[in-house]
Amino acid sequence: MLVWEIILVAMGAIRANVLRSVLTTLGIVIGVAAVITMVALGEGAQRRVQEQISRMGTTVLTIRPGQHFSFGVSRGDARLSLEDAEALKSEAGDFLKVSPEIQSRMQIAYLRWNANLSVLGVWPDYFEMYDHKLVAGRFFHQGEVNGRRRVAVLGFNVPDQLGELPPEQLVGETIQIRGIPFEVVGVLAEKGDAAWFRPDDQVFIPQSTAQYRVMGGRDRLNAIYVATATTGELDQAYAVIDGVMRRQHRIRPGEDADFNIRNSADLLATFQETQRTFTLLLAGIAGVSLIVGGIGIMNIMLVSVTERTREIGVRKALGATRRAILLQFLVEALTLCVLGGLLGVAVGYGAAEAVKRLAEWDTVVAGQAVLVALAFSAAIGLFFGIWPARRAAVLDPIDALRYE
Repeated sequence: MLVWEIILVAMGAIRANVLRSVLTTLGIVIGVAAVITMVALGEGAQRRVQEQISRMGTTVLTIRPGQHFSFGVSRGDARLSLEDAEALKSEAGDFLKVSPEIQSRMQIAYLRWNANLSVLGVWPDYFEMYDHKLVAGRFFHQGEVNGRRRVAVLGFNVPDQLGELPPEQLVGETIQIRGIPFEVVGVLAEKGDAAWFRPDDQVFIPQSTAQYRVMGGRDRLNAIYVATATTGELDQAYAVIDGVMRRQHRIRPGEDADFNIRNSADLLATFQETQRTFTLLLAGIAGVSLIVGGIGIMNIMLVSVTERTREIGVRKALGATRRAILLQFLVEALTLCVLGGLLGVAVGYGAAEAVKRLAEWDTVVAGQAVLVALAFSAAIGLFFGIWPARRAAVLDPIDALRYE
């Protein structure tokens, strides 16, 4: 038999039992759809995390206080001071941007409106290292930090919380921070929020003003942010920061540091690896449905061989070779799986879009996942179709013709 004739015969056998063929491929459809949907959810979550961490600044190193140890015993949280930030700025100012942060939640009032928001005292470099943009006004400058001026830059959402005003209307107006009047000099463009990083709902004031006029002379910093121009300078910056901070805190080489340095780029890599593992786990679970569907196809193909025993005997009597019979049943199994795979891709894509629209989750249907799912479904067809096809090919034509 010619190859094309074999394919036509296989297609005819599938069309002769349309309902059974559809039910047979249902397991493959569900399996492929589950794989596509799970991978789309995983890819969407990974992209969202990547965007969130990128908004934090991938060239930013965050220094936070750790545990202070004495003779191997923890003496409580260590302290970061303004002197630490000034030392970093003076000794590594050629390639580093530095900003201390002193933070507290406070009541913000404007006319009859008020809101409880996070107030951050920072240096002007903070806005540059996190690539903040403005929709109105300006940033405060270093002269206003040195002069302890009462000026404020508002996050994008703050005007809505203070009377649902347009940003331009608040610039130049006076707001009350803990009862102290501040002039609004700028409003930031929308940045978007991460679970741990919400600049759109924050108020930024000069660090010196926050320390001496708002927070009662508190000299303990929440963090110090240090940024490089490129990610290639992060290792050098890490070494410089570690050396300066150890000298500032009088920590000898080899002793445990009482501060932590966190790299946003490392955090991004960790999240990506975690999300990739989680996505593979979900895809693996969904892949079990493909195997179950393959077993169903093998079962139906064995039933088909039994039902068509006399047909096989006639074809062999007319000269059909074992190879032709084997190929015919393999084509049937492969066609069922590939058609199921194509339907599964369509269903999976539709499910991913439905989740995106109804649940408002980010989903990304990757072309690589589609190709892998189709290839795997075809492999399932070949693997589980071999045994029924071989059983049909080795039938003795005389026994087959006598079969009732």
